[in-house]
Amino acid sequence: MTAIVEVVLVRPKEDGNVGAVARVARNFGASGLVLVAPRAPRGPEARRRAMAGGALLAAAREPASFEEAVRTADLVVGTTDTVAGRSSSYLRRSIPPERLGELLRVVEGRVAIVFGPEDNGLGREELRRCDLLVHVPARREFPTLNLSHAVAVVLYAVHRARGPEDPESTPAPERLELNGREKEILLSRVEAILVRVGYPGHKRKGLLLLFRRVLGRSTPTEAEYRMMLGFFKSIDRYQRRTGHG
Repeated sequence: MTAIVEVVLVRPKEDGNVGAVARVARNFGASGLVLVAPRAPRGPEARRRAMAGGALLAAAREPASFEEAVRTADLVVGTTDTVAGRSSSYLRRSIPPERLGELLRVVEGRVAIVFGPEDNGLGREELRRCDLLVHVPARREFPTLNLSHAVAVVLYAVHRARGPEDPESTPAPERLELNGREKEILLSRVEAILVRVGYPGHKRKGLLLLFRRVLGRSTPTEAEYRMMLGFFKSIDRYQRRTGHG
């Protein structure tokens, strides 16, 4: 059992690219394709380029919003062609595709891998909703990949990391079950405490994004989330009992 991966395309503008993405998604075992506000219909060119991915293309969901597209995902992985220049630039802190493959190799749950439009990529609010970012390294003078090529590189890395399942291999890799609901509850608890202790409002979004990205990189289990939630609940009880915060 491995992670269930959906490819989410946000505002794609070329139907040929959408078809090519459906093809590589089929090549590398993605379970579904999601189109958020597509700017081109799934026309003949999309169907022609989809090849064996035609079924994925035909079944692609078109949710009303980006939030709806990723609502059921336990882990939301965004992609960016920009690398953060400073360690504090959490909005665009990213990992390479190979690292994503390593993370997903030992987890179970629903994973949405999100790609922005061909012309300008994901917006800031969409990036803030992502638990993790992936950047495909390329030549500095021409760093932007074609949409379908970027999808192919990322999905290949995820597929390749799974490797052959050898029942004779010991020890067997531990399977970590992702839990998006527990993650969002934990982040809401952190935010509530930040408000109560008077943490500066203009810094709050950045710190919450830091927590989201750290959790995204570490992929905690449900049991680990529950332990952390218990810790924050204890802090909450202490503050209310003592009047601190």
